[in-house]
Amino acid sequence: MTPFQCSREGGSPTPYQATLGPRLRGGTAAVLSKASKFVRRTAVFAGLLALAACSGGAQGDQTTLHVGSQRGGTKAVMIASGVLEGAPYTIEWSEFPAAQHLLEAIGGGAVDVGTAGDAPFMFAYQAGSPVKAVGAHFTAQRPEGALALIVPAGSPARTLRDLHGKTVATTRGSVGHYLVIRALAAEKLPPDWIKLSFLAPGDAKAAFDSGAIDGWSTWSPFLAVGLKGGAHVIADGHDFVRGYSFDVANVRAIESKRAQLADFLVREGRALEWARTHPDDYAAVLARETGLPIDIARDYAIKNARLRVPIDDAVIADQQRVLTDFRNAGATQGQRPLVAGFDKEFSTTALAAAR
Repeated sequence: MTPFQCSREGGSPTPYQATLGPRLRGGTAAVLSKASKFVRRTAVFAGLLALAACSGGAQGDQTTLHVGSQRGGTKAVMIASGVLEGAPYTIEWSEFPAAQHLLEAIGGGAVDVGTAGDAPFMFAYQAGSPVKAVGAHFTAQRPEGALALIVPAGSPARTLRDLHGKTVATTRGSVGHYLVIRALAAEKLPPDWIKLSFLAPGDAKAAFDSGAIDGWSTWSPFLAVGLKGGAHVIADGHDFVRGYSFDVANVRAIESKRAQLADFLVREGRALEWARTHPDDYAAVLARETGLPIDIARDYAIKNARLRVPIDDAVIADQQRVLTDFRNAGATQGQRPLVAGFDKEFSTTALAAAR
């Protein structure tokens, strides 16, 4: 499982390290019965303590920007590119196993800003979280092998119809969750055609490897590991999911740390451009930061290449489709106005500064 870690840029990690486990929903408890529940319950509690100890209330510190990062995400690319040199504030990093945990920390005020895919952002926003998107990234064409629903090497399943009544793991509200929804709709199959088990990526991998689940809807770098082990692709995100992700910030941080956020987003845009043109250099740092094999790290660096784009009416309209799909599948009942979840000013400023 992926460690939660809090550290200041330029310094060593704090002594607080733990593991954030999954929330048990639906059929998930049955899957975890094959693993150590005690370890996971203890890890959740320890993770919450670690988060509280690291943050101390993110919005109360005006000299520090508390940035959340998923494994192999924002932290790795910002460090590798060197764009934080000379920043007029301190960066304090917190690392999370998946977007769900990152967004919970942002919504709770322990983290100021972090990057998440469009599906988890929509899910968190409609759940009432006090967050807004302040920046947008886009992959012009999501490459094959970056997001997929897979089955183990020995599985006879080759299509979604073969998975009727089977258990598929993913993270609740993630791009993996959204892929399942879109793929089922495309085949005109009902949402309950398969049994979804909501797990954090580390738990899902363990369940997948042990045979406790029948399929896994996941993304790079986790997907690359599964494919390397002989997994078969049932549905690839290339065919179903657009390549948007967002910088998501707590609304209080938007009010109290506007200058720091604006500067950070400009630097992040430069880092994304650097990563796109220096995949080998990025992969080297990514492997060191995450412990991934260098070939898996390079695969992730190439398939996760993104560029900053403005938050405009077209982007918001695209997100309306994501929200509609979640609602049609019964995954969310939120009715918050979609346009209120976006702050267009930051992305306009960041793009102008980049030019």
